[in-house]
Amino acid sequence: MKKDILLSGVGGQGILSIATVIGEAALKSGLYMKQAEVHGMSQRGGDVQSTLRLSDAPISSDLIPLGCCDLIISMEPMEGLRYLPYLNPEGWLVTNDTPFVNIPRYPEQSALEAEINRLPHRVMLNIEAVARELGSVRAANMVLLGATIPFLGLAYDTMREAVSDIFRRKGDEIVELNLKALAAGKEIAETNL
Repeated sequence: MKKDILLSGVGGQGILSIATVIGEAALKSGLYMKQAEVHGMSQRGGDVQSTLRLSDAPISSDLIPLGCCDLIISMEPMEGLRYLPYLNPEGWLVTNDTPFVNIPRYPEQSALEAEINRLPHRVMLNIEAVARELGSVRAANMVLLGATIPFLGLAYDTMREAVSDIFRRKGDEIVELNLKALAAGKEIAETNL
């Protein structure tokens, strides 16, 4: 098993929490893992990007070559499009459909959606709306993570266990909310495949 994953978004959206959960699940699965992060101006709404390389064999580098990424997970549609040169021809983009407008002349949402819809392998969903229905928009990142379950190559039960472990210190209510968000995202992705 080998999986190269690129996560992208804007500061404060929870990209690094997603990376932490995937990393924990990979370790629980006995996989090797390398991770790299770029925070940029994350506290000011800037780009946040993380790469994860998972494998059942040792990994030499934490960098993903152009055209070799298996999965892009994006909390923001334009940030997902920014990293498309890394995606391999069989790779998937799983992205939020709602822009985080943080720059002048941000592209029209219809243009972003048209570009994403040209991809052969994509899942696009409104993660904030799903999380809001579950009780807190702060769980949007776990909705997005759940939507990647069919493409991650990690067992769903292991992902649930990792979510529980990562959020346990915040209390049972937060753990339960994040587990519901993970399940909701998984269901949306499976329904749309």
